[in-house]
Amino acid sequence: MTAETSQTLDRGLRVLKLLADTDHGLTVTELSHKLGVNRTVVYRLLATLEQHALVRRDLGGRARVGLGVLRLGRQVHPLVREAAMPALRSLAEDIGATAHLTLVDGAEALAVAVVEPSWTDYHVAYRAGFRHPLDRGAAGKAILAARQRAADEPGYTLTHGELEAGACGAAAPLLGVTGVEGSVGVVMLAEVVPERVGTRVMDAAREVAEALR
Repeated sequence: MTAETSQTLDRGLRVLKLLADTDHGLTVTELSHKLGVNRTVVYRLLATLEQHALVRRDLGGRARVGLGVLRLGRQVHPLVREAAMPALRSLAEDIGATAHLTLVDGAEALAVAVVEPSWTDYHVAYRAGFRHPLDRGAAGKAILAARQRAADEPGYTLTHGELEAGACGAAAPLLGVTGVEGSVGVVMLAEVVPERVGTRVMDAAREVAEALR
């Protein structure tokens, strides 16, 4: 005898699986077609999942996996940090600037791992858990830019003085990591970012992405 199951729970889990399998999110219409249900049902499913931070919707209305999925397993964030630390440490020491891994949390950028250089006389203080709007600072802007660019043109983003006076930043997006949207970057006290930093940040972002796959 087949055990009785919950149709609503089954649909909710299917929504999460569908979103986890895409880097660009899905619209209500796309989810409706994939699930074979009407848009009203999808709206209700998304609203419930959003209340638990398991799903988030970006400014364009596309649904994506939320960081609440990470919170379901308390070891996930430590594992993400652990996977990213070698590349971040190498980046910080090489550039002589504070390196960070930043993930999307709703409309904000959330720093989940930070490494400060060991040999500099001074550097920008930056802490894990720091949040800022996605449209301010290199970390968030790199993520937003990646949504507009092709996957084979990752690029990097430079900013100056947007989060702290006198500080500039460089960041490159994480690409090809299912269910994770974020960036790797550095922040430094300087008038301009040295030319080689952008390329170095892109290399570090690739290293972190490979470690998270």
